[in-house]
Amino acid sequence: MTALNTKILLIDDDAEIRYSLDRVLSQDGHEVVAADSGEDGIQKAKELKPSLIFLDNRMGGISGIETLQHLRSAAPDSMVILMTAYGTTQTAIEAMKHGAFDYVLKPFDLLKLKDLVRKALKASRDFFSDSEESFDLLLNTADYAEGIVGSGDKMQQVLKKVGQVAASEATVMITGESGTGKELVARCIHRHSHRSDGRFHAVNCAAIPESLIESELFGHEKGSFTGATDAKAGQFELCHGGTLFLDEIGDMQLATQTKILRAIQEGEIQRVGATKIKKVDVRLLAATHKDLEGMVKDKSFREDLYYRLNVVRIETPALRERMEDLPELIDFMLQRLSKKYGTNASGISKDAVQALRHYKWPGNVRELENILHSASVVCKGKRILLKDLPESLPEIHEDSSSEKTTPNIPNDTVERDESSTLDERLQPSVKDEKVGNFGSNETNTSTPDNLSPPPTSISLKESYDIAYAHTRKLTDANLLELVEKEMIQRSLTESGGNQVKASALLGITRATLRKRIDAYSIRY
Repeated sequence: MTALNTKILLIDDDAEIRYSLDRVLSQDGHEVVAADSGEDGIQKAKELKPSLIFLDNRMGGISGIETLQHLRSAAPDSMVILMTAYGTTQTAIEAMKHGAFDYVLKPFDLLKLKDLVRKALKASRDFFSDSEESFDLLLNTADYAEGIVGSGDKMQQVLKKVGQVAASEATVMITGESGTGKELVARCIHRHSHRSDGRFHAVNCAAIPESLIESELFGHEKGSFTGATDAKAGQFELCHGGTLFLDEIGDMQLATQTKILRAIQEGEIQRVGATKIKKVDVRLLAATHKDLEGMVKDKSFREDLYYRLNVVRIETPALRERMEDLPELIDFMLQRLSKKYGTNASGISKDAVQALRHYKWPGNVRELENILHSASVVCKGKRILLKDLPESLPEIHEDSSSEKTTPNIPNDTVERDESSTLDERLQPSVKDEKVGNFGSNETNTSTPDNLSPPPTSISLKESYDIAYAHTRKLTDANLLELVEKEMIQRSLTESGGNQVKASALLGITRATLRKRIDAYSIRY
């Protein structure tokens, strides 16, 4: 494994800020080097190649954003945290656009700062990780010419079936959940058939209104209905000599099913509004995620059509059933995203892969591509990290850091014990360092001394219960906010930022915890 440099570079023209940060970071065992200007910082970054850089936004000489742009080439593997006293929209956008890991507002909250350092150094370790799950590109996209990716048993069985049916003229029913690649299988059958020189057309039966589906498939004559200003050939005519793929055929109405059956049996179609019969030579492939057997039983799908379509059946497996193919799928998709959208990500960290392995994938391969596209846009380098995976899917982040057994989380409406007094159960204690703000000339007086951590003889949940029970009776809303905010912050720190664990520590639901985090603007 590549050795990781643990140096931290501080770039700020304020000597007091440099001194404060140096003292805090050095106490945690980090080797700290300081620079008093952007120009000096760029030079030292080139020489030291630090794991983490703290960079002030407003300095004499070149600005923090300008310095950040130079640091991307001077020390491309360093994580950069921008420091600013002005949390403007422009600052946030510019910092992230130019590759900052994060930005932090002055004055600093010590707990938040240390947690941010921990996350940044972990990200740095992930970038340098050479573990078997942290891989770069495996194959070239040319190796996936068929577009079907997967060397596991389930996908190999699909490919074998494709090889068996491709040369025939048999109709094929392709089944499987949405997003499993049914159209890819249909295209692969066409490409290896005797009709490969002919057209392949895919029609999504669920996406076309019932009033238009017949016209779309069989065509229409001019004036046959309102809006039919010209004659139009349907998909059966257009695919003469080729392959027509009817996706989501389970959504087709019975009247249209009857005409489809005639087209298969007789090779004949009739345009809407026409009297003339046309002969067509089309191979039909169909797909659905619905239970057609059940639909046949309840008479919502024609039995004779079902047997005509289901001559050969190919089942596309759900993504969760073929996790052995995940590395190849990620590889292929990152290459394709790079070519299509110009994204830079070409690898993925061990933590991110493990999180993806444990996800349930309701949207299957299509959802995987969406997640990788999102992550490749926001990632800071060429490797996707766990933090880059979309926040809209918190279960990905939780599964990667939670225990296999999820703790029981009590309901938020449970009665709280109010029999003990706050002074009896929540006695003040002193730690090596008090939680406070630094980075400004003002002394922090906003947090009362009696909010120091509780004795180790009671749990964080017990402390929260007691604090909540007593402070909710008080008329001083500020004190209630201070107590609750402090306990929530501690729970997030102790759980490493994992909301499921933090809510379990406090004995509240995760939904309630989220509301409190938003209400108190807690950053962690």
